[in-house]
Amino acid sequence: MRTEFRLAVAAAAALAATALFAGPAIAAPAQSNAEPLNTNHSTSAVFVQTDGLAGNAVVAYDRAADGSLHQAGTYSTGGLGGALTGSVVDHLASQGSLVYDRGLLYAVNAGSNTVTVFVVHGDRLFRLEVLPSGGSFPVSVTSHGGLVYVLNARAGGTVQGYLRVGDFLVRVPSWNRSLGLDPTQTPEFTHTPGQVAFTPSGSQLVVTTKGNGSAIDVFAVNRFGGLSQTPVVTPEPGAVPFAVAFDAAGHLVVAEAGTNAVATFAIQPTGAVTPIASAATGQAATCWIAADGAHFYASNAGSATLSGYTDAGSGALTALGTTPTGPGTVDAAVSSDGRFLYAQTGANGGVDAFRVNADGSLTSVGSVVVPGAVGGEGIAAL
Repeated sequence: MRTEFRLAVAAAAALAATALFAGPAIAAPAQSNAEPLNTNHSTSAVFVQTDGLAGNAVVAYDRAADGSLHQAGTYSTGGLGGALTGSVVDHLASQGSLVYDRGLLYAVNAGSNTVTVFVVHGDRLFRLEVLPSGGSFPVSVTSHGGLVYVLNARAGGTVQGYLRVGDFLVRVPSWNRSLGLDPTQTPEFTHTPGQVAFTPSGSQLVVTTKGNGSAIDVFAVNRFGGLSQTPVVTPEPGAVPFAVAFDAAGHLVVAEAGTNAVATFAIQPTGAVTPIASAATGQAATCWIAADGAHFYASNAGSATLSGYTDAGSGALTALGTTPTGPGTVDAAVSSDGRFLYAQTGANGGVDAFRVNADGSLTSVGSVVVPGAVGGEGIAAL
């Protein structure tokens, strides 16, 4: 373990030194449209991933005071998007494929097995590096402190860890773990893992396996950032756990596609997951979930709706009602000030914008069509 840590630190130091001398050449803007860069340097931006098969890109939007979106630029990731067999409105069938953390934006390139790191300046992106994902078909990213982990969905599933050094990532080969899922199960989009997420404390790493085992896997994270050799697996037969969030007390809040429900769980120090409460949405294809304080919003792709719930930290769920969206409701993100919710609609490649009212209800403030994003997933809001 000490050797592993020393190797990680040495690699990080080497990369940091390289960045010091080569940074200006690496940090070049990758804007692909002909419009000039927005000069207002808005800090109220929303970023949407296209997952384009011929070339993945992130489209940047300025968020106006009323929550409406206005396109500011398009940035190539330097990689390819991908589509799981059987998918229609959700080509990655995952949550967390585009993640913002402390000035950096991480984007997966499922079709080229890579991860792109952007530096964020307001509504502008500067592509720093494109790294191997450590597996096949990356679909989800999570970060905590100086650690970043990527979930690869194909070939039985793997997670790969990285160390953040300044604005760069160092891949640590020994921080790779297999999920041991059956790669032959079909259809592929319902039988690949759905999300990787750190717990709020950073001491555990959660992976949902969807229909391939229908389980919640929990790895222990050691003090150096590595994972336990195997996860603690809690099966949920028939539930198909897809996407996760956390309430104020650190309870796991899960969107379950098999039962079309939102469920809450306590994660024990051992990694075991114990149920607290469950609430049926009454909708179809309940797969994604976004948190806004005590309010949670589940995306129902088959019904084109959002189902709202309140969980103040006890794990108990109180329904807030159902809000219609465009067709194929998929991934969603909440603005950093908690005032607005943005939901991707995969059937038309759009984003629907909503104001979050004090009682948790949603009011539409418009929508946009994202160029080249039909079936795409991945959204992050500042």
